Amino acid sequence: MLFQPRELQPDRSARDLLGFEIRRHREKAGMSLRQLAEVLNYSKSHLARMEAAETLPYDGLASSLDACFGTDGLFARLHELARREPFPGKYRRVIEIESRAVAIESYVSATVHGLLQTPEFADRWLRCGHPDAPDGEIASLVEARLDRQTRLSAPRPPRCWFILDETVLRRRVGTPEVMRQQMERLLERTARPNITIQILPFSAGGEHPDLGGSLTLFTPPDDPQVAYVEGSRFGTIIEDRDGVAKRRQSYDLLRAMALSPYDSEAMIRAAMEDWKACRPPRT
Repeated sequence: MLFQPRELQPDRSARDLLGFEIRRHREKAGMSLRQLAEVLNYSKSHLARMEAAETLPYDGLASSLDACFGTDGLFARLHELARREPFPGKYRRVIEIESRAVAIESYVSATVHGLLQTPEFADRWLRCGHPDAPDGEIASLVEARLDRQTRLSAPRPPRCWFILDETVLRRRVGTPEVMRQQMERLLERTARPNITIQILPFSAGGEHPDLGGSLTLFTPPDDPQVAYVEGSRFGTIIEDRDGVAKRRQSYDLLRAMALSPYDSEAMIRAAMEDWKACRPPRT
């Protein structure tokens, strides 16, 4: 089947405008993605993601684009605007809702929630999802994820309730030291009055509708509650009353199945000690 590039909406965001202009100038010059990648000595896949507004240039690529197309700083200026939008369009509305929410209730089954991750854990996890991404792109994604976390320690932070599957504590991401530090971070977060963490243990079984995915309920200050469900390859915002009510019931069931905050803290502490024991001895 013939490849069809994603249609861009340049008026939607600076990211989309940047991708639109890269594609427009490339096609105007009669170049394929492969040819442009060869001229710039750059990754073809990364160029394709930039044209699709999924990622940003790095390592001076904007200046190289200006030199290639003779655009007198156009791409450098667009890059400066786009870098203020660290998240792709498909996540931007979720992040905007999250940034306004007075309460965030979330269940994740596969990994530590992004609002709780250490920089080292985030780096390793993001590399799993973007195996071909260069270091500069990963560093930008990590920085954006850490920026989201600052609101948890703001003067008026949201009330947060995180339910983590026990898998999150047991499946290694990175080195044992990365895991130990991540467990320590979870314990630090549980000490904050606005954050509660519960663990859904293996003993609770797996017969619940959100197994293998994630569910988040956002409570905006003046709007109805919003639900967001996500899998490995999709994410859906749910705003209709019946749909949100159904997810509310699912979340309440998960909370009832999870360990108490006290027992959850004990399990996290035990996992931290287990990962500490996995560290290679010093020589």
